[in-house]
Amino acid sequence: MPPAKTITLGAVLVALVAFLAISTDLIAPALPAIAGEFGAAQGTVQLTQSMFMLGFAASQLFYGPLSDRFGRRPILIGGIAIYLVTSAGCYFAQSAEQLAALRFLQAIGACAGPTLGRAVVRDIYGRERAAKALAYIGAAMGLIPAIAPIIGSYLLALFGWRSIFVFLTGFSAAALIGVLAVLAESNKWQDPRALEPRRLLGNYAEMLRQRLYLGFTLAVSLTYSGLFMFLSGSGFVLISILRMPVEHFGYYFALLALSYIGGTLIAGRLTLRLGIERMIAGATVLGLVAGGLMAALAGFGVAHILAVIGPMCLHMVAMGIVLPNGMAGAIGPYPERAGAASALLGFFQLATAGLVGAVVGHLFGWTQASLSYAVAGLEIASFVAFQVLVWLPRARAGAQPTG
Repeated sequence: MPPAKTITLGAVLVALVAFLAISTDLIAPALPAIAGEFGAAQGTVQLTQSMFMLGFAASQLFYGPLSDRFGRRPILIGGIAIYLVTSAGCYFAQSAEQLAALRFLQAIGACAGPTLGRAVVRDIYGRERAAKALAYIGAAMGLIPAIAPIIGSYLLALFGWRSIFVFLTGFSAAALIGVLAVLAESNKWQDPRALEPRRLLGNYAEMLRQRLYLGFTLAVSLTYSGLFMFLSGSGFVLISILRMPVEHFGYYFALLALSYIGGTLIAGRLTLRLGIERMIAGATVLGLVAGGLMAALAGFGVAHILAVIGPMCLHMVAMGIVLPNGMAGAIGPYPERAGAASALLGFFQLATAGLVGAVVGHLFGWTQASLSYAVAGLEIASFVAFQVLVWLPRARAGAQPTG
């Protein structure tokens, strides 16, 4: 493939995988402004994030089989078209409830990008070269959480929160043009039985019966939910309560993104030496420290931006270790059903985040205390789930940690 075409294809694939991060991170600083314009409670505005997560989570279970049956390209085009139309619709929303409903539909479209973008990589590059291609895409994706909140905070400060959806509409239009211009159909092995309900449900049910799969999946889901708590509540806590200038929000979020990248680099360097289980066990302890520190500072009334950001940086390091190792641990035993295993894990990861965010936002509202205690509770749950389902049973059996 010529270098120019390779670069163009790479850019399109990065854009596809970026749909989730850019859709959640860009809007995070705007939630207080949305609540103010609509006169809505924090919990109601929180639904704009939670509904997106729930829509994205549910859609993952279907996009893979749909593309296995009908091909990647038509499903991608349809999904991005849904995202484009609903992003434009979000601009015209007249209430928080209407915006939340549109965000749910927007997520259904957004899910096509990451889910099928990775499948396209496997189709094009094959098993061996796909790992290298995904590594480069992952490196580029590490910049999205650092850049998106900065863009969102400046759009909010200069033009108001609706301009964020203008940006997302333009982003999806560019991605759609890229798919139409660059991406040929890559699935040469379309499966006419891919949508059979018994086959789908049987695969998912079998994995849910496996203790190790559940343990790794819960560690990933609960740890990721800590980040989603920050995405949901940080706008209210940092901007409305702790009086952070809105244009500074993105820079603090960049620190979290760099902390996550640091955790992934630690995982990449040490996992083969220490094994997946030891890496996650250590990272969940680090998560306990992060959550405990954050809760203690809030409990003692330390009302400062760094009392939130500092512990969250530790959480992000832990998450950078838990996520790649947990995903590898969960999916590794299913080479012939990696797509289904990945989809089910992704469903739990995002559904857990969306449900916990909705409950905390509605029952307690977003304060420094509620955000901090929610993160601490999720860290405790992640530690306990991994210990009970993975670490202690393996230790009792005398099993060697896997690499």
